Amino acid sequence: MELFDLSTEQALRMGITSVLAYASVVIYSRVFGLRSFSKMSGYEFAITVAFGSILASVITSKQPALGVGIFALGILFIIQKLVAVVRKRSSWFQHMLDNYPLVLMYEGQFLEDNLNYSQVSKADILAKLREANVTHLSQVRAVVLESTGDVSVLHGECEQPLDPRLMEDVRWSKGVAINEGRSPDPAAYTP
Repeated sequence: MELFDLSTEQALRMGITSVLAYASVVIYSRVFGLRSFSKMSGYEFAITVAFGSILASVITSKQPALGVGIFALGILFIIQKLVAVVRKRSSWFQHMLDNYPLVLMYEGQFLEDNLNYSQVSKADILAKLREANVTHLSQVRAVVLESTGDVSVLHGECEQPLDPRLMEDVRWSKGVAINEGRSPDPAAYTP
């Protein structure tokens, strides 16, 4: 019986492969932890995409075979775990692997050089500000392009300075760290 150009045999193979591939991901995630699926950094996001690509290939085609796919997933989980362990223990390795967050807007002012450097438009930032329920640019304390590519909006009343711990690893300008976590002086900004 043909069902949308899919034979019964193919449908059965895909069903069994899907269940077994899914089970292998559940087992791997239990062994290696849910951190394996995080996207706290760019490389983790890339690994998560690779997991999906392997699963899709195994489920929808005969090549690679299920065993090859499960083995490949296992290798990626192991690599992910090893990188996480080394990254945690070595600041040099972490520095080499991770992108650092970059300030795109500070105290209601766009930082044009950082927008150009990061290839983020003002329209992108304005959309994120609307998502964050910002009603006036003066409410914006900082907008940060995170290492994952996400955009964080820090907003609120300006009576209190930003807690320096929030800005510890954030770059003010193309890789220049904010000194000791203190918020930069926009007047002193030089790209």
